[in-house]
Amino acid sequence: KQWYQRRVRGKHTGGVTLKDVESHMWVKEFAAFLQKSGKLTVPKWTDIVKTATFKELPPKDNNWFYIRTAALLRRVYLKQGVGCGALRKIYGGRINRGSAPSHHKKASASVIRHALKGLEEMKLIAKHPDGGRMITSAGRRDADRIAFQVMS
Repeated sequence: KQWYQRRVRGKHTGGVTLKDVESHMWVKEFAAFLQKSGKLTVPKWTDIVKTATFKELPPKDNNWFYIRTAALLRRVYLKQGVGCGALRKIYGGRINRGSAPSHHKKASASVIRHALKGLEEMKLIAKHPDGGRMITSAGRRDADRIAFQVMS
């Protein structure tokens, strides 16, 4: 409990990790890092595709694929062994069915799969032996480095 209180008050005993910073600030910074590095291959269809079946329009932001990829890396960092199916549930949402009751729908598997493949090509994540994906040491290093930049 004492180490947690020291971190909350801003007196860090060790290095800054991804868990120490606000998620939306880290995702923005890591998306900018991915875009600046130029190593992530963005599919050609990102300007016309929707992120889920329940969405009516594609994303307005041109850099949405980098943001989604950064958010996926954060999820894999926080929970090792998470797969495409679980991520589809996480990024899913409510479908508007008019006067009928709303239901939960899963997100697009293609978007998530291509983002995970891009992170694997960059050697930031790897396949988990029990299924799903896990973060590599290089991925943890880059994530914590960006977290330190966000914190300072």
